[in-house]
Amino acid sequence: MVLIMNSKQMIEQLVGFNTVSRDSNLSLIDFVQNYLDDYGVASTRVVSDDGEKSNLYATIGPLEEGGVVLSGHTDVVPVDGQDWHTDPFLLTEDNGRLYGRGTCDMKGFIGIALSLVPQMRSLQRPIHLALSYDEEVGCRGAPAMIEQMVTNIPSPQAVIVGEPTSMSAVTGHKGIVGLKTTVRGYETHSSQTNRGVSAVMNAARLVGYLSAMAERLERDTPSDNGFNPHHTSIHVGVINGGTAMNIVSRHCEFVWDVRNIPGDDPDALIGEFEKYCKEEVLPEMRQRWSECFIQTDVIARAPEFSPKESAALELVQAITGAQDTSRGAYVAEAGQFQAAGFPTVMCGPGSIDQAHQPDEFISLEQVVQGESFLRRLIQDLST
Repeated sequence: MVLIMNSKQMIEQLVGFNTVSRDSNLSLIDFVQNYLDDYGVASTRVVSDDGEKSNLYATIGPLEEGGVVLSGHTDVVPVDGQDWHTDPFLLTEDNGRLYGRGTCDMKGFIGIALSLVPQMRSLQRPIHLALSYDEEVGCRGAPAMIEQMVTNIPSPQAVIVGEPTSMSAVTGHKGIVGLKTTVRGYETHSSQTNRGVSAVMNAARLVGYLSAMAERLERDTPSDNGFNPHHTSIHVGVINGGTAMNIVSRHCEFVWDVRNIPGDDPDALIGEFEKYCKEEVLPEMRQRWSECFIQTDVIARAPEFSPKESAALELVQAITGAQDTSRGAYVAEAGQFQAAGFPTVMCGPGSIDQAHQPDEFISLEQVVQGESFLRRLIQDLST
């Protein structure tokens, strides 16, 4: 039996799949693949190394050049510790809003696109769906899918990444490098700090150095570049270490990120930090114990999306009739598509202000605007 669902019903279906990044997304991918199969649309999975997650891409319409890729990520951020007033994995409508985890980021866009598959039967140029995993933890899933799409689909005129932009064109976003720094000290009784090497206190020195670097970037970066905040940011999000109050700590680690504006080299900043570790902090630590170490590992990386004129931007502006553009401080998969040579723009329903929040929602007005946008796109590709 062929499923026919409107946008709200499809969003409800997708929100019902708990696809928090730490868990599998295969139940959602199974649903989408079966749904497309019912309409005679073949799809391709690009599975993670452990087999627990998968991307999926599909072409609707003829295998011709000049089509459009609609890109969205299927994973969502956790709800742990958030004060939700509704079940986050059960769509709830109230006062013109649809509440649920992922409603705006970004199952709203995916749901609208899937609900319109029945309207895509007369396409003269194709629509390619590209659904990824692990976007929320460093954009780790999409690259393998994009690599296949470069080879396996005819060159599209545009990639539209449907991040929540309130249906306005976003032409740039920051890049990100996620890192984990591990500090190894030497344990002693805390009454003998002259013998020990505190991993926690030396980690604190390193965090302080990163904070000073961040302040310098804020101070020295011109503020009129369209990003908010305007500068490359450095942020330490998690720190763990030590055993007890009365033990000089042996181990400490912290997780941090660099979110770089286009033109700033994150590796240069990481190199500056590692030079400080090697030349300033570590020699002092090893004066007391030779086996102390400081190690920094990259755990996530995604490129920036550089603002530029493109066929993708022209298409979105022609459909919406709006010429205004903006840039995002958050990181998305647009930079990865752009790096692969695809003309790319971000445009989708919902507001980034609601993303990752408790009681995340998308307004019904934005759903209507998103559906209207995609209907006009379908019409454009059908003539």
